[in-house]
Amino acid sequence: MSILELTAVALGKKIRTGEITVTEATEAVLGQIRTLEPALNCYITIDEEGALRRAMEVQKAIDGGILRGPLAGVPVAVKDNICIKDMLTTCGSRILYNFKPTYTAEAVKNLEKAGAVILGKTNMDEFAMGSTTETSAFGTTKNPWNPEHVPGGSSGGSCAAVAAHECFYALGSDTGGSIRQPSAYCGVTGIKPTYGTVSRYGLVAYGSSLDQIGPVAKDVTDCAAILEVLASYDSQDSTSVKRADCNFTEALVDDVKGMKIGIPNDYLGDGLDEEVKKAVLAAAEVLKQKGAVVETFDLNLVEYAIPAYYTIASAEASSNLSRFDGVKYGYRAGDYDGLHSMYKRSRSEGFGPEVKRRIMLGSFVLSSGYYDAYYLKALRTKALIKEAFDRAFQEYDVILAPAAPSTAPQLGVSLSDPMQMYLSDIYTISVNLAGLPGMSVPCGRDSRGLPIGLQFIGDCFAEKKMIRAGYAYECSRPYEAPQLSKQGEEGE
Repeated sequence: MSILELTAVALGKKIRTGEITVTEATEAVLGQIRTLEPALNCYITIDEEGALRRAMEVQKAIDGGILRGPLAGVPVAVKDNICIKDMLTTCGSRILYNFKPTYTAEAVKNLEKAGAVILGKTNMDEFAMGSTTETSAFGTTKNPWNPEHVPGGSSGGSCAAVAAHECFYALGSDTGGSIRQPSAYCGVTGIKPTYGTVSRYGLVAYGSSLDQIGPVAKDVTDCAAILEVLASYDSQDSTSVKRADCNFTEALVDDVKGMKIGIPNDYLGDGLDEEVKKAVLAAAEVLKQKGAVVETFDLNLVEYAIPAYYTIASAEASSNLSRFDGVKYGYRAGDYDGLHSMYKRSRSEGFGPEVKRRIMLGSFVLSSGYYDAYYLKALRTKALIKEAFDRAFQEYDVILAPAAPSTAPQLGVSLSDPMQMYLSDIYTISVNLAGLPGMSVPCGRDSRGLPIGLQFIGDCFAEKKMIRAGYAYECSRPYEAPQLSKQGEEGE
């Protein structure tokens, strides 16, 4: 097995035992990036010099016994809406084409304390608004399994980079499925933790009540280990939660005997691709054979999740994105007449079509006369959705569902029909509205060879049950990586 094929935890172990040096691992992955990036476009910024310098520093700390954690020396990629001091942070937008933060996100600081080597910043839908990584101002990311298909979004760059061995793990952010859906499309594992578990300080906000940073990796073991590092209380984030149960790797046990797993009937109806449905039900059967009790039940309110989500998220986005006006940083129009003209032209030229659409929608639902009719109604619906999940978790330890209604669509298809793009998040959005943890795990491939993702949903702060079920399922099937040789040759 080559260095690139190792999981993050497996590589960390070989680094600690001296079988592989941090520099060797970093050079291997940088070589993969140089080979595949022309074809895949997973990164916006690649910091080769900084990564190699950091690799030497981390190696010294490991040799000196200072760094002993499971991820010490393992190269990681960071989604480009998570701030790193003095490193370009664009959010995939022209309006932040030259922005370099003066501080580092708390989640990244936690990785650095654990000995991470940061490779660069990954591509994403502009301001995380999109489900395909096609709305980025820096070009479209391609799916490593088939470059004619999207990698999903908005964390498509992070998920594609992990699948293509262009990093050993990555950070993404999840507002309505932006870690789980692209993980499903790219055949990797991704976790959206309970809201408040990982600090949002340094994450450029889209929907503040919905956003969460989480890990993307090759398997459940990696994601559990990474989440242990990421999870911490942060006084700089008013929504951060103090937790005493963050030993997530304790849940890596191949045993689901007696666990009650529920499958919502609402998630198995119209709109779900038959091949995806078959793969999800086959995964449920595996868990059943391992001793879990698997039942179907009615969750209800699923049909209201998408309108509630896009009303709330767009309202919050219209407020959060008002700061990008061309005055203090970022893009400023070259030709304007007065202050208001500068605002108008800078925002019109700096933001892409999807971002403008959501800002306008958010401004509309918050406007006088429509606030009660739309925004408050969406908040009430959000509360009802949370109540529906609360009732479900009185009966079940974990909920099992598809991560997306289909496998990855072809490039261009979703952009031509925004409503179809919004519907691709139908199985993930409710998790964010309710503040729950969710995890996408690969569960097979369709007739075209594209990955299918299975989603595990846990109750608030019950990541361990979710990880336990996901790990038990994963033990029944080995990790698959895409065949990348031909893509590399085309890229060169």
